[in-house]
Amino acid sequence: MATKDPTAVERANLLNMAKLSIKGLIESALSFGRTLDSDYPPLQQFFVVMEHCLKHGLKVRKSFLSYNKTIWGPLELVEKLYPEAEEIGASVRDLPGLKTPLGRARAWLRLALMQKKMADYLRCLIIQRELLSEFYEYHALMMEEEGAVIVGLLVGLNVIDANLCVKGEDLDSQVGVIDFSMYLKNEEEIGNKERNVQIAAILDQKNYVEELNRQLTSTVSSLHSRVDSLEKSNTKLIEELAIAKNNIIKLQEENHQLRSENELILMRTRQHLEVTKVDVETELQTYKHSRQGLDEMYNDARRQLRDESQLRQDVENELSVQVGMKHEIELAMKLLEKDIHEKQDTLIGLRQQLEEVKAINIEMYQKLQGSEDSLKEKNEIIARLEEKTNKITSAMRQLEQSLSFTQS
Repeated sequence: MATKDPTAVERANLLNMAKLSIKGLIESALSFGRTLDSDYPPLQQFFVVMEHCLKHGLKVRKSFLSYNKTIWGPLELVEKLYPEAEEIGASVRDLPGLKTPLGRARAWLRLALMQKKMADYLRCLIIQRELLSEFYEYHALMMEEEGAVIVGLLVGLNVIDANLCVKGEDLDSQVGVIDFSMYLKNEEEIGNKERNVQIAAILDQKNYVEELNRQLTSTVSSLHSRVDSLEKSNTKLIEELAIAKNNIIKLQEENHQLRSENELILMRTRQHLEVTKVDVETELQTYKHSRQGLDEMYNDARRQLRDESQLRQDVENELSVQVGMKHEIELAMKLLEKDIHEKQDTLIGLRQQLEEVKAINIEMYQKLQGSEDSLKEKNEIIARLEEKTNKITSAMRQLEQSLSFTQS
């Protein structure tokens, strides 16, 4: 006899327990007829069973201080896959008093049940097998078909109204033990409740079908809206396509016209280039002849400039000589003027001496006329005076001649 896979047996047992727990909860809740609270035993057992299902095959994750397994990791992943689950994740993280990841996971399950979204949240989680593989082994319940079956069964819980006080409940230290006595019934009780079970099963099927119908209706409405949007977009695209085709035709016509104009411009440009080429060649020949004449003119002008530069240099040299001579003449004139002044002063002095000699001559002559005895002495004095007079007169003549020459 072939040995069964232990993990497959575990998954089957957990699936059966989940079926019993979910059906028992729905049945008892419908017979209870009121909103369920946290102390309702079938509800407590449902959470314990769900916790065991979620823990099956969970990978051991290494932390800084120890090794641990927690179902909070995959549940926290739901808000990244299902935008509507962001609110429940934020609410769990904001709850005071929760210290462990397991306590946050238990609070998450209770809030999801009150929102009647547990089936939707877990459905979007089990279809992401690659992401779940980071948290679960390949043989885990959430990775296999049994997980999808349980998620389908959870849809029936949407008929239950629950009001659970999560804040005051000690979710960190609770011990999750399955109470099998709730599911082991004697034959008499089973016989008495067969009809209720059948009714519950029918109600489950009805609620399941209604929930599926609600989801399908929502999906169909969404698809209708999308189809309408696509039809509008398609109509708009068809109109834009027609406009684009007309624009393309216009652009092709403009392109053809531009090509014709371009060819005409190109032909005219080539003709103009030919004419310009002939003109340029003629101008080039003229320039060459003009250049030769200009070169000759340039050489003549350069030679003339060199001669004029030499002449200018000679003139500048001559001017320097003349300036030097002028300075010398001015200096000589100053010396001559000084000499003239000195000679004029000497001439004045000589004239005064001459006048004095004349006065003495006159005086002596008068004295000699009264004294005939001193004739000899008189003659000597007259001779000396005449000699002195002659010398003064000669000196005066020389000075006058010298002054005349200097002034000329």
